[in-house]
Amino acid sequence: MQTLLRTRPDGSRVLALDPSKRVLFLTKDLELIRKQLRGELDLRMEDVDPADLLDDINTDVMTPAWVCFRHRPEDIALDAYAGLVDADGKRIFETRALMDGNFQVIVSGQRKGTGSSRETAPQAEKWCGIELVIASSFAPIHEANNVNLGQLMGDHAQLRRLQAGEELPLEELTSPYDVASRAILEAGGLFAFAAKYAAGEIEVPAPATGPRPMTMAEKLLAAHLVDAPASGAHVAPGDICLVRVDGGYSHEFTTAQVHYFLADEYGADYSLPNPSKLAVFEDHLLYADGVPRMAPFAKQIQTLRDMQREFQRHTGVRDYSARDGISPGICHQVAREQFIDPGDFIQATDSHTCMGGGSNALAWGVGATEYAALIHSGFTFVEVPESIRFELVGELDPGCTAKDVMLHILQVYAVREDTLNRVMEFGGPGLASLDMDERATLTNMATECTARTGICEGDAVAARWIAARRPDLDEDAIAAKFVAPDRGAEYAGGVHTLDLGAIRPMVAKPGDPTYGALVAELDDVKIDIAYAGSCTAGKERDLDYYARVLRDAVESGRKVADGVSMYIQFGSEAVRDYARAKGYLETFQRAGCKVIEPGCGACIGCGPGVSDNQEQVTVSAINRNFSGRSGPGKLYLASPLTVAASAIEGRIVSYEPGMFREPVTV
Repeated sequence: MQTLLRTRPDGSRVLALDPSKRVLFLTKDLELIRKQLRGELDLRMEDVDPADLLDDINTDVMTPAWVCFRHRPEDIALDAYAGLVDADGKRIFETRALMDGNFQVIVSGQRKGTGSSRETAPQAEKWCGIELVIASSFAPIHEANNVNLGQLMGDHAQLRRLQAGEELPLEELTSPYDVASRAILEAGGLFAFAAKYAAGEIEVPAPATGPRPMTMAEKLLAAHLVDAPASGAHVAPGDICLVRVDGGYSHEFTTAQVHYFLADEYGADYSLPNPSKLAVFEDHLLYADGVPRMAPFAKQIQTLRDMQREFQRHTGVRDYSARDGISPGICHQVAREQFIDPGDFIQATDSHTCMGGGSNALAWGVGATEYAALIHSGFTFVEVPESIRFELVGELDPGCTAKDVMLHILQVYAVREDTLNRVMEFGGPGLASLDMDERATLTNMATECTARTGICEGDAVAARWIAARRPDLDEDAIAAKFVAPDRGAEYAGGVHTLDLGAIRPMVAKPGDPTYGALVAELDDVKIDIAYAGSCTAGKERDLDYYARVLRDAVESGRKVADGVSMYIQFGSEAVRDYARAKGYLETFQRAGCKVIEPGCGACIGCGPGVSDNQEQVTVSAINRNFSGRSGPGKLYLASPLTVAASAIEGRIVSYEPGMFREPVTV
């Protein structure tokens, strides 16, 4: 029952804590959390230093993958925060711990809700009775998911006042948001807002921004305005836009909720206006049946698959289901190969939707509620985001890839929140030295930077790549779609020159992608698993990198080190066919690698390459390494070159041509 929000006699609404309910502080001292859950301790904001609160609580912690196998929010909430574990791997929150704790408010530190776009994370809190979420800052997709659920958010100072007995006007918590988000929060969530908007009870004025130089994201959103003036429109950061959506997709981890929400809101006979622009993919849970720790969830996983197929039959959206157990590929890779065009605005239920930005499109992930609403209406509300520009110059060292560039950006810019909720724009003369697959890596990992998305400028390289995969378009037609920034465009995050030649091989240490370190400065890190795949690193260029290293090794009489398992997984069927045509499969076999058909696999903890215990060490080319993401072991992120070289050496090393002819020294 909702008790936080109250209506005064004059009709105004205020927030006041219910004295019969509690406030949960997520502290870095995990034992203090346990004491609160057991009812042995109640804290007040005045007694807690915000520096002692947990930062970077990711959505994998809030709802691990196995919790997301449920599609009903009330069932998901049973195991809220199941991914928060102590040094021994023991859960802090047992089943029903948050639900039965009588908590009304939950409190944490910086960047709440990093990682996956899964809306299950805020759903778990809401269906456990949490009515107010307090944090220093929020990851953008997670914040948007809270808004769409009608979940109020505030800061530590506001909680201090509430705990002192003060009533806060609802407008104080909603006023920092744009007019649409404010209306959604005050209506109680996106579906309630949509009903009021359709009934004419809520109006959202069109942007009134006059002519100004615009970034790529601004120009693209201006071009997608509903009822845009014939003379063209201009927008600026903070403007609220009602924009058309060109396309979108979901996968079997998320489609069931989309179907469930649409049927619940609009009736079992609901329909979609433009199903040809939408797609479903079977990629995330394809190999879950082969993972022993997933066996207890087999029935739930099959329910998700069945509901996705039901949704596809019901709506007629594009079908990328597995055939004979083989998936067409990972949604983000297939989408960029087959239907994302320059200038498109794409929304999908996965945080790595931003990978489409490598093709000069604007694309980002949304939660199931927002996706359900936008595919039903054909449009969505967007607050124009700020941008940060990376001007690339020079060329990468032969031992480096775009992955190393992103690990550098994570370590330097993301840590200080320069990228937070901003569009990462990539351009400059150095961009021409990166092929389309490398550009896709840059934009794919924008979400790891807690950015809104990433987008690359278009050029002849992009036009050729897209035309080769889209027989309905020639290079001139593609080039005509390119969106470029205007001279004089404003970048709130600044313009930063990155000398690609100065980038050196890097890793992210276990726990978070921002824990960057140079490979050359690592201690001797022996490995048990080397994983080469995922949307980030299962593209054609990535296969070139793996093949280059492994061919060098084979020709020098070397193979994958004893005690190490190396897995190579393709991002799509097209990538697999490319590798076969190039003769890479024989090289991989001779090197002792295990090759896997397309899919997400170990990246989502559902396939070969997942660690079995805490002692195992993995070096992986995937995009995030939160605790438990790919098994209980220690997970280092690295480039495709570093992953392959490390597999041969049995420890984390960077790649240098000819390195296997002589023993490597560190």
